[in-house]
Amino acid sequence: MTHSYEYDVKMACGGCASTVKRAVGAVPDVESIDTSVEKQKVNVVVADNVTFDQVKLAIQSAGKQVDGGRIITSEGVTEMPVNGPVAAN
Repeated sequence: MTHSYEYDVKMACGGCASTVKRAVGAVPDVESIDTSVEKQKVNVVVADNVTFDQVKLAIQSAGKQVDGGRIITSEGVTEMPVNGPVAAN
């Protein structure tokens, strides 16, 4: 089985989207990644063992701000809380 996650991510350009794809793609068991700069969305399909927060942290570790997110299932959509942007090191 798989999980589908959607994140609201601030991305200014295609380079930002590529950075997010690389970071999320480094998470084991990610099956697909779709980014939209226009919609400021990142959609990810992962294996059951990958959590919403694991993917969120990968996006944040790439320096991108996650403003919101949701888990998408056949039963509906569950909004997930996100804590503010990661502080710069």
